[in-house]
Amino acid sequence: MLADITSWINSNPYACIIILTFIPALELRASIPYGILVAKLPWFVVLPVAIIANIALGPVIYFLLDQFLHLFLRIKPIRRFWDRMIIRTQKKVEPLVKTYGIIGLSIFIGIPLPGSGVYSGAIGGYLLGFKRWQFYLCTVIGVLIAGIVVTAAVMSGSEAFKFLFVKKV
Repeated sequence: MLADITSWINSNPYACIIILTFIPALELRASIPYGILVAKLPWFVVLPVAIIANIALGPVIYFLLDQFLHLFLRIKPIRRFWDRMIIRTQKKVEPLVKTYGIIGLSIFIGIPLPGSGVYSGAIGGYLLGFKRWQFYLCTVIGVLIAGIVVTAAVMSGSEAFKFLFVKKV
């Protein structure tokens, strides 16, 4: 069974790009380099697949976070912690969210570094009180930024060192 799944993933690079995009610590930072450098697909095919998969992930994460948090808030100690810490923090951060809101969260999602991305952006957006549509907009903008940055880095890096591997006749 596992061998069948492994062979299917190896024979379908698009599935591998989507699966890598769905892994929290990897997202676009791994799926785009895999698609371009390992699967040898053109960047203009890899980029939209990875971007669409990553954008589709945002609403799912936000929805699940909303649903599971409400379950945990039924537990009194967690509810007390939430009321004391999170709501107080939200009130302190509210001016910053109003000032930098959508742009700030979009840039945070768009920075292709560990600890940023759609997963942590969803948690941050939820805790900071972003409305669902605001988070979705941040997801689209941030994923577009990350996709373009990672693709540019992969393309410039792979092309910049190509001269080392060309045989001279």
